[in-house]
Amino acid sequence: MTAMVKAEGVHKSFGAAHILKGIDLEVAPREVFCLIGPSGSGKSTFLRCINHLEQINAGRLYVDGELVGYRQKGDKLYELKDSEVALKRRDIGMVFQRFNLFPHMTAIENVMEAPVQVKGEAKAVARARAERLLDRVGLADKAKNYPSQLSGGQQQRVAIARALAMEPKLMLFDEPTSALDPELVGDVLDVMRGLAEDGMTMIVVTHEMGFAREVGDALVFMDDGVVVESGHPRDVLTDPQHDRTKSFLSKVL
Repeated sequence: MTAMVKAEGVHKSFGAAHILKGIDLEVAPREVFCLIGPSGSGKSTFLRCINHLEQINAGRLYVDGELVGYRQKGDKLYELKDSEVALKRRDIGMVFQRFNLFPHMTAIENVMEAPVQVKGEAKAVARARAERLLDRVGLADKAKNYPSQLSGGQQQRVAIARALAMEPKLMLFDEPTSALDPELVGDVLDVMRGLAEDGMTMIVVTHEMGFAREVGDALVFMDDGVVVESGHPRDVLTDPQHDRTKSFLSKVL
C-alpha cells in the first residue's frame, strides 16, 4: 500500500537557521498522524513543506506516491511550475491556527469560493456541497453570517468546511485549536473526530494530548528539527522512552 505521505531525509533551512534536520516518516492512508513538540521544533514548517508552501532544501517528500513540488528525471529533480504545484495542492486541505476566512464573505460563500474559482464548479453544485459541509460541522444555521459575527470556534469550523469543499485526500491541521478559548476547543475537536471516523487521512500538529491519545493512530515527538520518538500515541504518552520526550510531556500532561 502506498503511503499517503512519505518523508525521506527532509531538510529545510531559512538562511542560517536549520529548521528540519533530516525528517523520515510515513503516514498511511486513513491514518490520524499527530505531531507534538515544543514551539520552534519544526512541526509547522514540516506541515507547510507537505503542500509546498515551503520548499525543502534536501531529501524527498511524497504525497500519495508523487513527489511534492518536483519532477524526477534520472537522478535530477526539476521544480514544477507554480500552476502544476497549485493543481496538486488542490488534493491537500490545510487548516491553520488563524482561520484566514474572507471577512467580506458569508460562511457559505467562504466554503463555496475555492470549488467555484479553482475548479470552475457550477455555483449550485458548490452551494449544495457547502450547505452539507456546514451542516456537518454543526453550523447550518450560520450559513449567512459573516466571520465577524462568529466565535473563534465557529470560524475554525467554517475553515475546516472550506478545506473539505475541495474534496481533499489529505488534511493538514496546524494547531487548529491553539487560538481558541478553552470552551470552544471541544467543538472543533469533535469535527476532527468525525473526519477521522470517516477515514480521512490527517496530519495534526497539536497540543491537545487527549485528542492525540484518543483519536491518533500514530504520534511523533519532534524537537530541534528531528524526530526524537515515535509510536502509538498511548505508548509514547504513557511510557516515553527518550529523556527529552519525558521532559516535554512532564510539562504538558
